Amino acid sequence: MKVLVPVKRVLDYNVKPRVKPDQSGMDLANLKMAMNPFCEIAVEEAVRLKEKGVATEVVAVSIGPQQAQETIRTALAMGADRGILVQTDADVEPLEVAKLLKAVVEAEQPKLVVMGKQAIDGDNNAVGQMLSALLDWPQATFASKIEVAGETVKVTREVDGGLQTLELDLPAVITADLRLNEPRYASLPNIMKAKKKPIDVKSTGDYGVDTAGRLKVLKVSEPPKRTAGVKVENAAELVNKLKTEAGVL
Repeated sequence: MKVLVPVKRVLDYNVKPRVKPDQSGMDLANLKMAMNPFCEIAVEEAVRLKEKGVATEVVAVSIGPQQAQETIRTALAMGADRGILVQTDADVEPLEVAKLLKAVVEAEQPKLVVMGKQAIDGDNNAVGQMLSALLDWPQATFASKIEVAGETVKVTREVDGGLQTLELDLPAVITADLRLNEPRYASLPNIMKAKKKPIDVKSTGDYGVDTAGRLKVLKVSEPPKRTAGVKVENAAELVNKLKTEAGVL
């Protein structure tokens, strides 16, 4: 069984993001980039499926600039077999990403797509659901446990009320939640081996997808700074402040 894992290059989660002075977007110049944390979890799960003998091949695919090859190399060092880069310098929107991934899926014919539930930059949480709809495949989002048995996969997912277990027929799309696993660190030997693994570079034109964009960013700004709290002597004073100052009662 072939498993396809989309991975995204984002600002490293340890780096504080900066807004551009003109508020047109985020300033990423000279900042450390890394693989989206949820994508790391998806890669780890795919590699574990391969180690269990369930998957025969793990293919990592990324959509982005040439530097996204570094993100694919990270996935290869973690245990993926080969990579595909759909190279574009455009800021690709979720629907366009889903359409490109659909084209990659049709070309690669995987039985399972495992991907992060969202990227920490756009926070859209939309591509997995859109890809499932475009492919007309069953989907399970926010997965905290994945068990593949034959032509079905059982997914435990996190919902507001607790845990929900679904059984899907393959092929299927699964999005990974935070508690699915803990990604491994790539060892130095595996990093060296990853340099020899193939990465197939494609363009958006190869898949016939228009990436002109339909959304327009009007303004990007930092959230307002929180004001300091105040101490109250008793419950009566608290209620009074909630009424007169906060205006919530």
